Parts: sequence; structure tokens; C-alpha cells
Amino acid sequence: MLVLFETPAGFALFKVLDEGKLSKVEDLWKDFSSADKARQVVKLKAFSKFENTSEALEAATLLIDGKASKGLRKFLRAHCEDEMLAVADSKLGNMIKEKLKIDCVHNNAVMELMRGVRNQLNELISGLAVQDMAPMSLGLSHSLSRYKLKFSAEKVDTMVVQAIGLLDDLDKELNTYAMRVREWYGWHFPELTKIIQDNIQYAKAVKLMGDRVNAAQTDFSETLPEEVEEEVKEASVISMGTEIGELDLMNIKELCDQVLSLSEYRAQLYDYLKSRMNSIAPNLTALVGELVGARLIAHGGSLINLAKQPGSTVQILGAEKALFRALKTKHATPKYGLIYHASLIGQAAPKLKGKISRSLAAKAALAIRCDALGDGVDNTMGLENRAKLELRLRNLEGKELGRFAGSAKGKPKIEAYDKDRKKGAGGLITPAKTYNPSADAVISQKSDSAMDEDTHEPSADKKKEKKEKKKKKEKNEEKDVPLLADEDGDEEKEVVKKEKKKKRKESTENVELQNGDDAGEKKKKRKKHAEPEESAEMPSKKKGKKKKSED
Repeated sequence: MLVLFETPAGFALFKVLDEGKLSKVEDLWKDFSSADKARQVVKLKAFSKFENTSEALEAATLLIDGKASKGLRKFLRAHCEDEMLAVADSKLGNMIKEKLKIDCVHNNAVMELMRGVRNQLNELISGLAVQDMAPMSLGLSHSLSRYKLKFSAEKVDTMVVQAIGLLDDLDKELNTYAMRVREWYGWHFPELTKIIQDNIQYAKAVKLMGDRVNAAQTDFSETLPEEVEEEVKEASVISMGTEIGELDLMNIKELCDQVLSLSEYRAQLYDYLKSRMNSIAPNLTALVGELVGARLIAHGGSLINLAKQPGSTVQILGAEKALFRALKTKHATPKYGLIYHASLIGQAAPKLKGKISRSLAAKAALAIRCDALGDGVDNTMGLENRAKLELRLRNLEGKELGRFAGSAKGKPKIEAYDKDRKKGAGGLITPAKTYNPSADAVISQKSDSAMDEDTHEPSADKKKEKKEKKKKKEKNEEKDVPLLADEDGDEEKEVVKKEKKKKRKESTENVELQNGDDAGEKKKKRKKHAEPEESAEMPSKKKGKKKKSED
């Protein structure tokens, strides 16, 4: 059994002298406690040395991926005939078994054996000293780390992150110092604050002038325009400020020096940031500018981390508080974050900012990936995408203008379809519907007869059915009366019927008052037709009752 061992100097093949010891994995470390015991377990059979560092780097990178280099395959073909080979990587063993037809073994015993060989490597391989192995391993580790990281001195985004952070801090400090100068010197010359708006020009003017009495004799031509210079000199004569001492003026001038030096350093830092952004992310810079691109990189942590984000994340990067607040309160989510300060979004109309920000974020995500992972250094992709976005913005603005101005290019206004409207005319075919006040009756106050009258489409069949039902009820009541009935009982029944009729009349009259005169006239006509029928029925009922009583 042979053992394949990789070293920084080359590949080594060891012959296992006693394979029985591999069965006892727990006690295998005792056999490698010293060099003499290790020689009794394994013995060096062959060694293939690397010629240079590049060959060692190539072999090491292939081994990481589970592949064998050309030198390793030649070495194994020459020395591994009809032998079992122990390897430290199962992927490498499968590849050797497929390509070279050599049986490979990888298990816990093999890993423990490798550990023992590594412990006594310098003693087992003759001709390799410790002082020679150390620089070889160090050089190979550096080369391998560079290869894995794909290190490039020009692609260091850490410089951009630190520079944009310092630039923001400088802006805050400059603003604070400038306001302090204005407040401090404003006690002596308050009118100067309204005359000079720029902070740098204000600091230069204060440094040149000192006391306001010296304003008439001071030449401000290098710092201020002629009109502003005349206003300053006129205001210094009639100023309402208090007097100030020499010591105070000296401290104010030192503060002005600080403001001017910070502004100069900020200008230098901005130039440095522009050069670094053009070298690190040229496509992103062409799309959104140096400051916005640098802030996106700083917010993402690095260019690689930013390249992993989709366009929707790039769009709202920097607006995390607003996003989570909107999700919590179930309101509309923000349309843009740091990308809002890009020049393309600034050019767009307020209604189009959301559309342009979405398009710009999608193109910016592609540009970031091209800058982070691409081999090119030019900004052609960014310039092409910027031209496309500008064209899209012009198209959107043209559509909006055409729509509002009513030009032929705008979309025509689509009117709702109405079947009653004539073609080419404003009138309607059918007359307009009018409000019917008689339908405002209260349902609870209506009787059965009133409900029948209020229906818009009363039918004669329903009326006949109701009349027949009433007749049947009256006949059933008559059948329920006993044969030997007294006259007093008949009189009581007639009284009850009359009371019922009165109640019905009162209810119909109430409904008539609510529904109007038209409905009342209809009811009267119906009542006239109903009365003779009732009168005709009454004598027949009385005759029937008399016959029963006589019997």
C-alpha cells in the first residue's frame, strides 16, 4: 500500500511497511512519536520535486478542486503499478481511479496515517531541511492566497469607503466651524452675514478685514465681486455691532484659517475620490456620479457585497428606516434611497422620479457587477446605459407633455360607453329618469292591500287569488259555527266584522295620505268595485244563517 503526500516542495510516495497497524487507529499516533518508530511504519519510495513556484501554485490550485496536474499523473503512472494508493482527498481519489485506473483508499485510518507522516516529514524525506521547507511553504501560501482572492491593487474599495466617510465628516465640521465664525463675528459686524452668503468668502473677508473700521481701506477684489464689496464698505460705516478687542479678533482669524484649510483639504480629497472611483467602478461612476457611487459602496460594505444585491435593493439602499416603517404601518414603500441624489433623477419631473429611479437602479446593479467581477477597465457599458436612460426620460416627458397639452402625439381620452347616447350628438335617445316621490312610503305602516297597490306592475291574477282566499276563510269561519246558534252570537260576529272593516279603511286612508292624491284616487275606484261585490255576498250569507236557525 502506498501513501500520496503533498508538500510545498513536491509530491512524495511512502510505502506502508506494516498494514496491520492501520487496523488500530487509536494507537497509531504512538508509532509516529519518534523518527525511528515512524521509519518502521512507512518508508519513502519516490519524490517528485517542483521546479519553480509557478508549478507548485498550479499543482496546489488543481488539488483544491480535486484535480491532478500533469506532473502528478506522470509520477503516479511511473511508481503506482498494481498498488493500492491512500489519498487525503476523496475527490482526488475518484479522479485518479477514473483516469489512471489506480485503486484509491480514503478513510479514518488513512487520515491518521497522514497526520503521523506530517509530524515526522523532515525526518522521513532525506535531503529536505527545516530551513528549506519553511520559505517554500511561505511562498506557496502567499501565491495561493493571491490566486484565490484575485488581488488587484487598483480594485481596493476600502480606500473609497474611507474617503467618502471622511468627506462627509469634513462637510459637517466645515458647516459647524463656518456657523461659529458667523455667530462670533456677528456681534461685531452683524450686517456682513446677510451680505455674504458663502461660508468660504465670509471667512476670507473676515480674515482680510479684521475690525470693521478697516473695511473702507481693505481691498476685497480677489475674494468678493465689486457690488458686494461696495455693500460691505457701506454697511461697515453704519453698522450696529459692538466693539471687539484685538485678542478676540486674533482668535476669530485663527478659526477662519481652520475653515479655509479644511475647505482646501476637502477639495483635494474630492479629487482623490474621483480618481479612485474612476479606477475602481468606472461604469457605476458614469451612471450615478462619484459621490453617489461611493456612498452606495460604503453603505454596502464593499463593491463585492454591493454586486450581490439585486436592483430593487440598490434602489432603496439608504432608506431602510422608511422601508420598515412603511411595512409596519402598511403604507407605501419608498421609491428611492441614496440613488435619489443622482443627476438623472434630479432632471426628471416629480411624477417620473419613481420610474427613472427603478430603471437607474436596474442599470446600476449591472454596472456594479461589471465593475466588481469583469476584467475590463473602461466605462463604455456605463455610458451606453446612461444614454439609454436619458432617451427613456425624454420619451416619458414627451408622453406627459402630449397628454397634458392635448397634442396629436398624446393618447386620446377614452370615454365611457353609453348605449342611450346618439352618435355625434349630445342628447339621449330615451328620456331621463325622474324621481318618483310616491314610492317613499314606510313599509311597516302598509297593510296587505297597500302593498299590493304600491307595486309598480300589479297583476289581475294576484288580486283574484287574494279575493278567493278571503272567501275561503269566511266560509271556513261559517262552517266552524255550531248549528244551534243564537241570534246574539250572530250579532256579535257581525260587530267584529264591521270593526275589522273599519280598521282596514283607516289603514288604507293613512297610506293614501302618504302616497299622494294619485294613489288615493286609484284606491277609491278599487273600493267602489269591491263594495257591490261585498254587498252581494252579505245577503247570501244571511240567508244561509236563517236557514240554519230555522232547521
